[in-house]
Amino acid sequence: MEDLEALIFEDVENYSYTLEYYGEVDQEETAHLTAVHSVSLVLYCVAFILGVPGNAVVIWFTGFKWDKTVTTLWFLNLAVADFVFVLFLPLYITYVAMNFHWPFGVWLCKANSFIGLLNMFASVFFLTAISLDRYVHLVHPIFSHRRRTLKNTLLVIGAVWLAAALIAGPALYFRDTLEYNNHTICYNNFHQSDPGIVLMRHHALIWLRFAFGYLFPLLTMSICYSCLVLQVKRRSILTSSRHFWTILAVVAAFLVCWTPYHIFSILELSIHHNGHFHDVLQAGIPLSTGFAFLNSCLNPILYVLISKKFQVRFRASVAEILKHTLWEVSWSGTVSEQFRNSENKNLCLLETTQ
Repeated sequence: MEDLEALIFEDVENYSYTLEYYGEVDQEETAHLTAVHSVSLVLYCVAFILGVPGNAVVIWFTGFKWDKTVTTLWFLNLAVADFVFVLFLPLYITYVAMNFHWPFGVWLCKANSFIGLLNMFASVFFLTAISLDRYVHLVHPIFSHRRRTLKNTLLVIGAVWLAAALIAGPALYFRDTLEYNNHTICYNNFHQSDPGIVLMRHHALIWLRFAFGYLFPLLTMSICYSCLVLQVKRRSILTSSRHFWTILAVVAAFLVCWTPYHIFSILELSIHHNGHFHDVLQAGIPLSTGFAFLNSCLNPILYVLISKKFQVRFRASVAEILKHTLWEVSWSGTVSEQFRNSENKNLCLLETTQ
């Protein structure tokens, strides 16, 4: 049982780390952790409040109002991934607010972790695909003209969702609940008796997510956008400056949001060898995951709303909606006025005949 309790320090997708360690810290440290968790809750709520309407707007326009193009398909699927992810945030917000007590049962423990990982990594992969698409479209226009089709884009989109599902899949198998100290904890049950298997599985999942969910996307985006900056710089200094700051914001947002997440994921592996980082992990895991959550509400701003073409089309679509709404109101008002005038005329005729 001691080995099992030592392993409740969970992976960062739902990070319900060991509650028994609260008994080993003094009141000052407990107050500090409570303050850190409060800040984390604020980050989760901000991600939910901004992420739901922001991604919903993108889904509405790219999915229902605009013509289907390669670009709109990328942004639509990116917004869907972020939207589904933030939509499930209230479950985790409740979990943290209840002092890491999971009242929703084992199946929602599994489903929540799977859906969270699926959409978080699908979002990262779509950001990577967008950077590759922009690079190919601008730097290799001939190849882009031949291969950049809706059919091929749909195939890549399917591959992205499949890859994200494969990375998230182990959550359906390993996630479990445990009753401990009047709390129900949602954690990764890698094995109940063999520490060697636990260590191997934990390391394998963490390094797999680091390599494919952070290192590969970061290198891909950095290389693609660096090449784009060089290409744009050759054409126009003014355009280069504008694109430089846009690209810098995109890469910086990815670094700020995801680097702490993966650093603490790797530090979490230390619990198998010593307890030196326990206090650091208790404070750092919720905060770092909160920053990762924020990336899902920043994506609509950095990747879509920052585009001048999107802004023009967005304003045009809003103007069209307002025009249609005002026309309906005006038409309804005109019909009502005509109906009232008709009633008045009929009433006058009736009075005259009488």
